Amino acid sequence: MGFEIPEPFKWDDSFCVFYATLDEQHKQLFQCLADCGTSPGDDKCLQKLLETVVNHFAEEEKMFSTFKYADEASHKAVHAAFVSDASGLKCPIGSDKIAWAKDWLVTHIKGTDFKYMGKLG
Repeated sequence: MGFEIPEPFKWDDSFCVFYATLDEQHKQLFQCLADCGTSPGDDKCLQKLLETVVNHFAEEEKMFSTFKYADEASHKAVHAAFVSDASGLKCPIGSDKIAWAKDWLVTHIKGTDFKYMGKLG
């Protein structure tokens, strides 16, 4: 889709999905990924990123279920694929893997998450 990757890598209002909890979690994901980029050899940064991803996806998916989101199954499948791929990351994280994760997050929010705006309560 070709969404621009912000540099410095930081959440801004262009990523707003207008659900306070999810926007705050997206901000945390940006920060965790930025931290991994500046400290690619720090396993604690990587583990925090993975934990933050899993917790965020669980919260989002809970909202999908609660509000009977029509694209729940396909969205959850995208989440599961990312978790599977990201779980294979090891320190030091290569710059290509950081670039991949940044692109994935930006594309996911703007290309996939934006589809649920206004539909989750």
